[in-house]
Amino acid sequence: MNAAFPTWQEFFAMGGYAFYVWLSVIVTLVSLFGIIIHTVWHRRQLLAEIRRRQSREQRIRQSKKQASAAHNNSKRAAPGSPDSTREKLS
Repeated sequence: MNAAFPTWQEFFAMGGYAFYVWLSVIVTLVSLFGIIIHTVWHRRQLLAEIRRRQSREQRIRQSKKQASAAHNNSKRAAPGSPDSTREKLS
């Protein structure tokens, strides 16, 4: 098996096309790293948004549960108790 370039100097010179070859390699690598960085950043934003939404939905459920419990407790109050009189005055 023969090597394409007999020396490292010829490898880096790329047969006289080193500027174009290495420039294209750099542009390609920068583009790939840019895509990777953007993907990681976007994923983190999406996960943070999902956590915010889930937290908000949980707070809404808890609030509804508390309001429902308070409403049920006021209905269960015995007639003449302070809770039922307060409800009649409102």
